[in-house]
Amino acid sequence: MRIVAADIGGTHARFAIAEVAGGRCRELGEPVTLKSGDFEGIEAAWAALPAAFGHALPEAASIAVAAPIEGEVLAFVNNDWKIRRAGLAERLGLRALTLLNDFGAMAHGVAALGHDATEHLFGPDTPLPADHPVSVIGPGTGLGSAILLRRGGRIEVVETEAAHIAFAPLDATEEAMMPALRRMYGRVSSERLVSGPGLAAIREALDPDAAPMTDADLWAAALAGDEAEAFDRFAMIYGAVAGDIALAHGAMGVAVVGGLSNRAKARLRASGFHARFIDKGRYEGRMLRIPVRLVTHMHTGLVGAAAAFAQDCAD
Repeated sequence: MRIVAADIGGTHARFAIAEVAGGRCRELGEPVTLKSGDFEGIEAAWAALPAAFGHALPEAASIAVAAPIEGEVLAFVNNDWKIRRAGLAERLGLRALTLLNDFGAMAHGVAALGHDATEHLFGPDTPLPADHPVSVIGPGTGLGSAILLRRGGRIEVVETEAAHIAFAPLDATEEAMMPALRRMYGRVSSERLVSGPGLAAIREALDPDAAPMTDADLWAAALAGDEAEAFDRFAMIYGAVAGDIALAHGAMGVAVVGGLSNRAKARLRASGFHARFIDKGRYEGRMLRIPVRLVTHMHTGLVGAAAAFAQDCAD
């Protein structure tokens, strides 16, 4: 069965034709990437897809969105789209539709891709556990997180909003940053700092007189080895937040996903990420046993959306 797999985030909307069978995603075609800001909503973006793919769309889809899947209207946190659930399948010309959170799709993708699509980042160089929860975490336009559970051959996913827990400063530097961060945001959540835009917020809080830079230019400089103070602080905060989320999830493995972490992996490995990740007081010994692995597949969310649809069909 061929379906449209979609992964719609705060900045980009990605679509691919997937083949599903036997409860699995068997094949994922070449994705089409659109800028969310170029379209008023999902219906307008969907209408552009036949021309982008060069053929009519299948009449089944699995759509992952960067919004909680609750209520009649799904409202994105990091873009202006709203999705009315009632009648969505009809408006998109679909006979079958699975709708899930984007990090729910990421977690399904981690399970579907398996160990060979990951590489060691921190902690023990072992596979992600099959008998304990795994936290799936990744910064992009925002910060996503989900819990992956593998039980009796079935994949279970708990979609969470852990990114919106309040940020906790852990040293004098971060305490000194808080007045500036509160002026920017009021309440400072972890996502405000552990995300693509978070690097600029950290830089401004550390040095209010620094010349403004676009997020793209700032990240390019940071990944080239410049803007070291801001990036090093970003990495430390990222590690602390990832460790907190793993503890809250009861996880014994962490899968780090997304293009930003893949591009920054060398800088992350040389940073204070892991020291902050394990710095959990009486639970440090537990944190030392947790493998942190980087998922290297660039379209984990699309694979996961297709896998979730396939599992729904198998049920």
